[in-house]
Order: sequence, then structure tokens, then C-alpha cells
Amino acid sequence: MFGTIINSAAVILGGILGMLLKKGIKSEIMDNVMKAEGVAVFIIGMNGVLTNMLSVGENGKITENGGLILLISLALGAFIGEVLKIDERLGGIGTKLEQKFKSDGFSKGFVSAFIIFCVGSMSIIGSINDGLSGDSSVLIVKSTLDFITAMVLASTMGIGVVFAFVPLFIYQGTISLFASYIKPVIEMYPDMMTQFSMVGYAIIMCIGINFIAGQKIRTANLLPAMLIPVMYNLLIMVENLW
Repeated sequence: MFGTIINSAAVILGGILGMLLKKGIKSEIMDNVMKAEGVAVFIIGMNGVLTNMLSVGENGKITENGGLILLISLALGAFIGEVLKIDERLGGIGTKLEQKFKSDGFSKGFVSAFIIFCVGSMSIIGSINDGLSGDSSVLIVKSTLDFITAMVLASTMGIGVVFAFVPLFIYQGTISLFASYIKPVIEMYPDMMTQFSMVGYAIIMCIGINFIAGQKIRTANLLPAMLIPVMYNLLIMVENLW
């Protein structure tokens, strides 16, 4: 849960700093910073995909493994996500929360921050990686983004933004703990873990693209793609048993 702890601390510090500023941060500054962060997110995602997809032989030759499963996973996962309307449903949860807590002040800042920090692909993928392999890189990048966002929100919405770290900690921590619980089973099938990580990092690349170009890819609808490598390896396991 190291990544979740860092993420929670970033929200607290960003929120407190934003309250000290007590002035709105110019939108053009925020936009440029977010695009710069998007480049970093994209590079981290690309590095993760290449690390899990490519291998170097003894002769120095680079070989590719997993490109086909990546393609199938993303295509099939996107189809399932679109049919289930995951992105739309998550957005609906945020809308309902905003409608429920109409009041200004603490509630408005708390709910707005909660939606931004917790409803997203990076939160889920980062927590899973943190729990399975102790890889906190995704959540650390998310922490940077959340720090900036918390600073901006708190400068206009107040202390409610700071306390959004509570549901963030519970939400991401629960995902990480569950992932660590099933880790022994997953480690029995290293190929599944490699393919799972490869697909997850591909979705991270899409998140980076969204930060750079604006919301173009419905990344939440890609989340089912992470289940395809798991199902594929389970089918192979059952076939081998027979």
C-alpha cells in the first residue's frame, strides 16, 4: 500500500497548499502542467508495455512476445466496456454524488475531489500493480497529478478537498490488499502476470494521451481488457489438466 500512502499524503499536502494560496490558479497554467504530466504518464505506460512485451536473447536479438494478446485484449475489452457502459456508469455515480451534496463549502469540495481522485483507470490499475508486485510507479505519478489538482481545488473549494484523502485511502488500499491476497495464485502463472501488466500499462498510455489531447479515449471502458489475459491463461490451464 506504499503507493496509496504516498497518494493520500499528496492530496493532503496539495490541499493545504491550495488553501494557503487562497486564490484561483490560472487555467492556462493548470492546462500546461497537466499536458506535461500527460507526457510523463504516456512514457511510463510505454515503458511498461515494452518491458513486458520485449525480451533480449543471449545473442542480443530483441524478440517480441504478447503483441497478439495485447491487441485481442484491448479490442475485446473495449467492446465489453462499451457494451457495459462502464465509463458512463462511473460518470453517473459522480453526477449522483454531486446532486446529493448540493451545498457549497465542505461537502462540495469533498465530493468533487473524491470523484476526481477515485473514479478513474489509473487509480484501479495503480492499486493492482502496487498490491501484486509492489510497483508503485503508477500511483506515484497519479500522486503528482492529484497534488496539483488538490492544490487547485482547495484554493477555491476549501478544506473539504483535503479530507477526500479518507475515501481515497480506503478505496485504493482495499484494491491493493485484495490484489496482494491473490498474489500467490497469480505467481504460479508468470505469463499471465506479464500479459496482465502489459495490458494495464497500455491503458496507462491511453490516460497519458487523454491528458495531452483532452478526453478522447474512454479509458474506463478499457478496464475489462485486463481480464482477457487472465481468462486466456485459465483456459490454457484447464486444457492442460484435461
